Amino acid sequence: MWRTLFVAALLVLSGCATHAPGTEADADRSATHRALTPEETPDRPNPWGEGELTVAINNTANESREFRPLVSDALDFWASNSTRFAGFSLNYELVPNASNPDIVVEFVESIESCANVSDPAGCAPYVTAGGQVSRPVSIEVVGSYDNSSTLLILKHELGHTLGLNHSAEPQSVMAPTSQLRTLPRPNATERDLPWTDANFSVYLDAARTDDPEETREQVRRALDYYADGANGTVPENASFSFTENRSAADVVVAFTEDLPCRTGDSGSCGRVRGNDPDGDGALERYDHLRVTLSDIDTAAVGWHVGYWLGYGFGFEEDPDWPAPFRNATYEDRREAWWK
Repeated sequence: MWRTLFVAALLVLSGCATHAPGTEADADRSATHRALTPEETPDRPNPWGEGELTVAINNTANESREFRPLVSDALDFWASNSTRFAGFSLNYELVPNASNPDIVVEFVESIESCANVSDPAGCAPYVTAGGQVSRPVSIEVVGSYDNSSTLLILKHELGHTLGLNHSAEPQSVMAPTSQLRTLPRPNATERDLPWTDANFSVYLDAARTDDPEETREQVRRALDYYADGANGTVPENASFSFTENRSAADVVVAFTEDLPCRTGDSGSCGRVRGNDPDGDGALERYDHLRVTLSDIDTAAVGWHVGYWLGYGFGFEEDPDWPAPFRNATYEDRREAWWK
């Protein structure tokens, strides 16, 4: 969607978050524990040594949320499919408050460690032999995902407790990565700070301008204006520092002959990038802001950069911007608007 401000426009890019519901702990064992197929499974021994397991639930993630139906559905899935995919028959009894369970499903806010996997959605031991069973076996599941994603995570982690690795069937369940959706979260534009932190690195590409030194000063004024709170419209703890590493910069200010957001005009445009973990089509956090200027007087560079910094702070409607960026005339944009 484009927004035009005389010679300015904006583009919002949506992103998606891909999480790994599981652990890579079995990767180094793949040579000895290869994926099982239906043809290979009939003679595989049950590592648990019994045909029915008691499963308990411990919910420390969200006391107001009822996870029992999802756990029940996941257990029913494997009770119906364990013979086909794991090679032995197994049933489950779900007793949420069981005193001596075989498995405990732990719903947690986050998983601190899981075989060096970054940001795992779930974690469970890879059980292939009876000697690996130390009861109760704990399965950790992050409790912030929506119902369909939580069910997939549960099936995946339970699959590991049956000895199935990331190459095993069914791949719709045991694949090492899946696109998951969280419960609804505030959009970036609804947050006081749409970024994960308020320390911004800025890359300035001023080499193509007529006066690189003055251009840098103009951009610095815009950055300082927001670092000082932008007349109370943004958090006062924001800080900005220039970097020579363009690929690592949070904010990129570039000057081009043609604008990426429109053709045939001078002006500026801004684009934010981020993630949409709840899948509602709106970014929940920003991780990159690009400001592009074309054929702008050096004296107006600071104003244009300042306008798009506001967009990077989640401003959407004209009243959201500080006064210097509302209904600014040609002269206003070239005068000391930052004072």
